[in-house]
Amino acid sequence: MPELLSVLLVALIPAGANFVGGVLAEVRAVSQRALSAALHIAVGIVVAVVGLEVMPRALEVPMPWVPMLAFVAGAGLFLAIDAAADRLQNRGNGRAWAVYGSVGLDLFSDGVLIGTASVLNPALGVLLALGQAPADAPEGFAAGGALRRAGVGRRMRLLAAVGFVVPILVGAALGFLALRQAPDMVTFSVLAFTGGALLSLALEEMLPEAHDQFTSRRDAFYLTVGFALFAAVSVYVSVE
Repeated sequence: MPELLSVLLVALIPAGANFVGGVLAEVRAVSQRALSAALHIAVGIVVAVVGLEVMPRALEVPMPWVPMLAFVAGAGLFLAIDAAADRLQNRGNGRAWAVYGSVGLDLFSDGVLIGTASVLNPALGVLLALGQAPADAPEGFAAGGALRRAGVGRRMRLLAAVGFVVPILVGAALGFLALRQAPDMVTFSVLAFTGGALLSLALEEMLPEAHDQFTSRRDAFYLTVGFALFAAVSVYVSVE
């Protein structure tokens, strides 16, 4: 299917940016200050993705209460992931893997957006992927840095960084194939569900991890920078 292959190749653009961020966390020492800053930027980006892209689109359907419920259900998914993370924390690196999971969910939502946009216009999917790329690099850095500081081995960290390609490709394939024949209500409810899980993970896992690493008066500034970064992408890279 040439069309699907094209969509998957486009989805590799933000996945590649995420991988570059993870590699950067490998080649330079990750200080507590740097990791905290990257996590705050990543949280700001996640909030912007959900608030500026996912939910506004999801609420355009005739019965917006359905995506709203899906949004809440997505938060329920977070509870299941958080329970698994609590078990992992007994091995000392649960929160780092929770950060990894939240970044993976963000990439999944990126993939869904790219896939659904490509159904409307292939060029639209390319523009959206290019716009998301600079937002994914700090998330890859934060995830890699969190795993590194948690004592996860380099081989596992590199495999984890490569593994980020899976959620975005799955999301892109879902958006392009499974959802292109589905009613708008289903498509946007899936987006809202993902957004609810993503936002909950960012606020309950990534943000506490950032504060555990380092706190300063600049924290809110970094979070705002992350939000503004994606806001700029949303404004100056047309996705209509």
